[in-house]
Amino acid sequence: MLFNSIDFAIYLPIVFIIYWFITNKNLKLQNAFLVVASYVFYGWWDWRFLSLILFSTIVDYSIGRFLAKENTLNKRKVYLWISIVTNLGFLGFFKYYNFFLDNFIQAFTWMGVPVSGRALHIILPVGISFYTFQTLSYTIDVYRNKLKPTKDFVAFAAFVSFFPQLVAGPIERASNLLPQFYTKRVFNYTKAVDGLRQILWGLFKKVVIADNCAVFVNIIFDNHQEYSGSTLVLGAIFFAFQIYGDFSGYSDIAIGTSRLFGFNLMQNFAFPYFSRDIAEFWRRWHISLSTWFRDYLYIPLGGSRGSKKQQIRNVFIIFLVSGFWHGANWTFIIWGALNALYFIPLLLTNNNRNHIEIVAHDKSYPSLKAVLKILLTFGITTLAWVFFRAESVAHALQYLFGICSLSLFAIPEIRPTYLFILLVFFLIIEWLGRTNKYALETLFCRYKRPIRITFYYFIMILIFWFSKNEQTFIYFQF
Repeated sequence: MLFNSIDFAIYLPIVFIIYWFITNKNLKLQNAFLVVASYVFYGWWDWRFLSLILFSTIVDYSIGRFLAKENTLNKRKVYLWISIVTNLGFLGFFKYYNFFLDNFIQAFTWMGVPVSGRALHIILPVGISFYTFQTLSYTIDVYRNKLKPTKDFVAFAAFVSFFPQLVAGPIERASNLLPQFYTKRVFNYTKAVDGLRQILWGLFKKVVIADNCAVFVNIIFDNHQEYSGSTLVLGAIFFAFQIYGDFSGYSDIAIGTSRLFGFNLMQNFAFPYFSRDIAEFWRRWHISLSTWFRDYLYIPLGGSRGSKKQQIRNVFIIFLVSGFWHGANWTFIIWGALNALYFIPLLLTNNNRNHIEIVAHDKSYPSLKAVLKILLTFGITTLAWVFFRAESVAHALQYLFGICSLSLFAIPEIRPTYLFILLVFFLIIEWLGRTNKYALETLFCRYKRPIRITFYYFIMILIFWFSKNEQTFIYFQF
């Protein structure tokens, strides 16, 4: 079920009414209803894969209970590895089986040893990468004694399958989200209004920005041989805005929807395209995944401790794994490697934590130096996005070679004026709201009600006007 669909527009009010007016007097019943509602939400796409979520839930709940009763380190490690192997085994089979098979065959063929294998027609379950990492965070935290294992199976099932963030995150930590299922929720009007405001902005990002960019991105990337270098640059820039509007829009809708039900999810994006270097970008982009890899992979590897060689190794591992997490294609691995290469100079010069606060935090405008840094960071990020969007490495290289030609200085063949206006409007609102958790959080709160309402209606009109370009969310494929 898509957030930007009529189905969800009907589904959400029904769930909201039952949740607050029928099940609100009994916490266990309320949690049980959330499990049912979440399974309906996920099963709307393909009910067969509900068994995977249920199995993962049973395994990690059981492992948590076993860890609670076991003090022997070796046995605790066995339980932990059962969880890791089970979860990553499912993820590896559904997401990477054909990738490894194809590369295995190609490697042996290249060495002169013909090998045959049978590829499987495997449907990738939507959201498997997200809920797999979410359940793993629970098991690992219990193993590390950072979290007490739950005895409430219904609460744990609700945590794993919580429908607003089930399919594309944020990837919540058990330490943050799970305890919220133990506490009675009371409807909070202010929190609900704030949630609706964030949903509104998320829909604008998705429907107005991302989906309109997607129209031209698809045309340019699918026919890149026919266009000038300047048009290809425009296509890459449009994709940068498409993936940001698409993914951060989903996160905004998920976080806002959660607030309607009395839950607080972590911030997943913090205005990343205003970053002044790649390190700041990765502190602001897909925060739930970046911090997950930091806490469960980067730090255990040694993090920033040890020699410079070890630090460089750790950075490459974290970015390559992050790239591979996104998809079974060498394009994602190269995308990860490029970001590692961007990051290494900052690490070697100890400049990777220069920009912690948002740019021009206490000013209306950035300095010229800050603008140049933002443009440079956006430029190298957009270059890497070409590999993320391309269907193959060859496609990406052809696209980049097409940019590096004299036609780079020609007037672009595609010049959608209305989209340029929308992007400028979008950037202005994002800039004005950059110190908040999302752009509209407090942006118009100081104005009188008629002004606020007029602006919100204007956003809604734009959403309805451009809804004809409905596209699925990009991160559904991950």
